[in-house]
Order: sequence, then structure tokens, then C-alpha cells
Amino acid sequence: MQLLYPPRLDATSKEEIRDYFLNGYEFFESIFDVLSPEAFYIQSEPTRHPMIFYYGHTAVFFINKLYTTGYIDKRINPEFESIFAIGVDEMVWDDLEKQHYNWPSVDAVKVYRAKVKERVLRFIDETPLQLPITWENPFWIIMMGCEHERIHIETSSVLHRQMPLRYIRQNERFKPQTSNNAHPKNELVTIPATQVQLGKDRNDPYYGWDNEYGKQIHDLQSFQVSKYLVTNGEFLEFVLDGGYEREEFWDKEGRAFLKRRGAKHPHFWVQKEDRFFYRAYDRLIKLPLDFPVDVNALEAEAFCRWKGQKDGKEYKLLSEAEYMALYECYYSKEIVTHENANVNFAYGFSSCSVTRFKHGKLYDVAGNAWCWSRTPIDGFTGFEVHKAYDDFSTPTFDSKHNLILGASWASSGNELLARSRYAFRKHFFQHASFRYCISDNEDLSGEAIEKDPEVIAKLEAEYHNKNYIKPVQQALKYRANATKALDMGCGCGRSTFELAKYFERVEGLDFSARFIKTAVELQKRNYLKYAKENETKLLEFDTSAVREKVQFWQADENNLKPVFTGYDFVLYRGTSKHFLSRLKEITNKEAVVVCLSKIEQIEGFAKREEGVFVRV
Repeated sequence: MQLLYPPRLDATSKEEIRDYFLNGYEFFESIFDVLSPEAFYIQSEPTRHPMIFYYGHTAVFFINKLYTTGYIDKRINPEFESIFAIGVDEMVWDDLEKQHYNWPSVDAVKVYRAKVKERVLRFIDETPLQLPITWENPFWIIMMGCEHERIHIETSSVLHRQMPLRYIRQNERFKPQTSNNAHPKNELVTIPATQVQLGKDRNDPYYGWDNEYGKQIHDLQSFQVSKYLVTNGEFLEFVLDGGYEREEFWDKEGRAFLKRRGAKHPHFWVQKEDRFFYRAYDRLIKLPLDFPVDVNALEAEAFCRWKGQKDGKEYKLLSEAEYMALYECYYSKEIVTHENANVNFAYGFSSCSVTRFKHGKLYDVAGNAWCWSRTPIDGFTGFEVHKAYDDFSTPTFDSKHNLILGASWASSGNELLARSRYAFRKHFFQHASFRYCISDNEDLSGEAIEKDPEVIAKLEAEYHNKNYIKPVQQALKYRANATKALDMGCGCGRSTFELAKYFERVEGLDFSARFIKTAVELQKRNYLKYAKENETKLLEFDTSAVREKVQFWQADENNLKPVFTGYDFVLYRGTSKHFLSRLKEITNKEAVVVCLSKIEQIEGFAKREEGVFVRV
């Protein structure tokens, strides 16, 4: 099956959208054919869910987004749409506790996926199509789901490569590409000084994620960059020279990675006696010396330090702006296609020789393997979130997620656009390699500064307004001997921290990861910085006395996981009938519920005074 390229949103049709949806949906299912039945319940990567989660997740995404935006009024399976809703990016509010999940059978998820497919197709058929498709258009949600699925096609393929081979069923459809054995000698190419503009306009004809829009201009000095992506053969010199044992080449985060993983060589290399093999999608092959090496950013940076010491030069990874200079000079197409790049699974389930696709003076400017950058992701000037997916980008604006650039053999859809932007933590594994460069261009990195106007307004309302917590304090007289509290709709955490003065354990839940992120920052270090009126401002709030009592989670009040239960005290700001109907189920006997919105009655609770109810 060939993956389709993304449609233009100013000139598409229902038929084209339908085909694009089915193409990605069915391709995603097909790559799971490599897994044995027991593999679905194994974590191939300790910091990720078992594969059954991802199998259900992309289908649930369509229903959850259509439901929360009001385009459909009925769920298909509320339980699935809760447990399969939220993935993992190693945030403190991620839930990886195995006892919190009772995963369904693979067959049950297959049945659910079939129902979702039918529902999405019906939505496409019944919904009027107006062009162009913009953020406010119902078909934007369909395209969002399609592109989300394509992201998980690639990230799932990475996790499948990490699965022990005893759980993998080899199939000729998934075979890797062939190697030329010898790797080329790398060399530096000079890139002239230039100006590049990052970001794109709202009228761009292709679907984009929120972080891609806006504007940022860079005036670049001339710099030098490696002709090829670093190959397995070139990286082997670093490994054989003891690169993984020599701490001087690794920074603090890198040394922590080495200690945690016990790494002695790249993750997708397998050592047998004195020989290295390459873990492809479903098999081991002889290490292809001319394929780009698959490493994380920490390994790439260590290689640059090693090579710099060896050559007497200072090597570093490319910046986002420098990569765009390469792209505009040597590739310059709107979409990367398999006609002149190794993308879209077009040639097999692996990288290929770095000598195969030449782009001007360089090779693999796009495709074959992603290129790690030294640039942490952040929003451009003019950035704003899409309300249907407000936690796609902003949780990664923390100076801990570096951009990967240029697409890989497993990339499709939006990933192939010139101005797509994806970022991962530096220790994360992906089909990603790197180039090294010599550059004096400025690095845009450093401490994260909150820039989201809505989050900043919420922060100031909670932490600069003394009246914000008065209702909370007044209601605490009813707490009696309560020990566990829930702050539902906790926002940026001010009321959660206040409750923690009086309870042994407090859970702050909010639908928006944007808000939770700021609460977690304050919990961790007692301050955060935010940008307002062209100034960087400091918000200080000492949480040291209560931080061990508090835990923040991202959650939907209309579809809570069963794990959120056993509360003696609930603080609630909303009006959701679904949440109110579940209060008796999630609270203990004589629990107190404080509603800061105008609620007249709650079934199973007696009203004490305005907004205060006690379970009877």
C-alpha cells in the first residue's frame, strides 16, 4: 500500500479527504501485523505505553476531538475514549502506572476501530464541505485526525523496532533496503550567508500544526555543514574509540542517559561478539555502514565533541534556521516526495545509502532520516493554539524538546512539508540521524519563558488576585477529618496548592495541559518566567511546604478515568452534568463538594449553604 500525499485544503474534495483518511487509517493498522498477539501488551520502550494503547489511540482521537468540539453529540465507547485518550511524553502528569489500566483485547479494539471508521466516513459524507478548509471548519478536525494518525504510523514503527525480535513476525513486506557496504568519506560544504524566514501564514494551502504558524527571521552568517548525514560507518569510529565510555564527551544530561540505559553503542545496533548488526523493522541484518546512524540528540552531541577534539575544531548540530537555509538552497520544494528522497515507505522499511539521493552539493537534505537540531522548539511570533488540541505543542515549549528536521523513510503527510516542525526530548529514539556543522550563528536556547497570552492571563488571575482563593478558604470549615481532595478544573494550580495546606493528598485535574504545565513548574522550582508587553516577568510562589502532597493530571471532566476516586473534598468550578452525576461515585461518605459555579442541587448530596454540598 502506498501512502497518499496530503491534499490542498483550498482545492480538495470529499472524495479526496475520504481516500486520505482511509489510506492512513488502514496503513496504520497494517504496520501492526508485525506484532505477535502478546506483543500488544508489552512496553518496548519503558517510558511509553504498551502497543495496545497506540493501536486504540489514533481511533479514539477522532471521536474525542469531534465530540469535544461539538461536531458529534454521541460517544462510541466512553471507557475506550478515556483510557486510550492521553499519550506519554515523560511529563510528570503522564500516567504510566500499570494498575491504572485494564487493557482490552486486541479483537475488542479492532471492533472499536471499525466502528470509528464507519462513524468518520459518515461524518465526511453528511457534513457540507466549504473551501478553503480553515481552523474553524469541521473538516479541519478530520484532517487533524488524519495527520495525527500519520505521526503515529512513524512513532509506532520506531517502537516496533524497539520490540524484542521474539515478539516480531517477519514479513517480506517489511524488508529493509540494501546497503553498498562501504560508507563515503564525509566532508564539509560551505553555505553562504543568507536570510531565512521561519514559519508560515494562515492561508498556507496544507494542513499545519499550531507551532508552524507565525514568523521568525534569521540573518545567518556563512557556515559549514557535513555533506552527508553521519553514517553508521563514520559513527563506528566514535564507538570503537571508546566514545560511550569517555565522559568528557557527554554533558550532564548525556551522562544521566548513559547511566540509565547502560548504552555502549547506538540503540538500534546489536553486538554479537565482535560484530555489530542493525535492527531493522522486523529483522537483524549486517550493519549497513552507508546508512545514516540512528541516534538521539545526546549521542549526536557527544559525537560532535569527540570529532571536535580529534580535528581541533568546534562541531555542533544544525540550528533550525541553518537547516532551512540548506533546504531553500538545495531542495526548495513545498513537499518532500519519494521521487527524489527516501520517504513515505516508498522503497522499503528502512533507511538507505546516504549516497542515493543527491540534492545539490549535499545528500539527503530531506528524507532518509530526520536530522537532529540544536534548537529547542518554541512558538513563533503570532503563535496561538488550536482549541481542539491545545496541548499538541505548548507542553514541549520547555527548552527540553529539540526539533528534528527533514523527514525520514517512515514520514508521510504533514511530516513531509517544508515547514513542518516536530520536537522530542534529547534522549528520545526516532528514525533520526544528524549532520555536524561549524557555525558562529546565534543559538536560540535557554530557560523556557511562557508566552501564551491565555495562560499568562490565567496565571495573573490566580496568583495576583488575593480574592481568588477566598471561596476556597471559606469552604474549608466543612472539611472535618478529610484527607484527600480533588481540585477539578485546577487551572494553573493556585487553589490546589492552597488545599494542600489542609489535606494530606490533593489531586489537581484540568483538561488543559497548557495550564497544568505552569502549575508543575511552580511545584518544582517556586517560580516561572513569562513574557508580557515586551518584558520578561517573574512569578514567584513558594510551594516547598506542600509540593509533596500535590499531583497534577490532565483529565476530561466529562470522561474521567476510574482511577480518579476516593475523595473527601471536591472543589469544582464547572457545570458539567456528566461530572456532577459521577460525584457520588468518586467521593467517600460525608464528602464535601464546593461548587464555585451556580449549582442548585447534586443528586445524593445535601445542600449546606450556597455552593456547598455534603454527601448523604
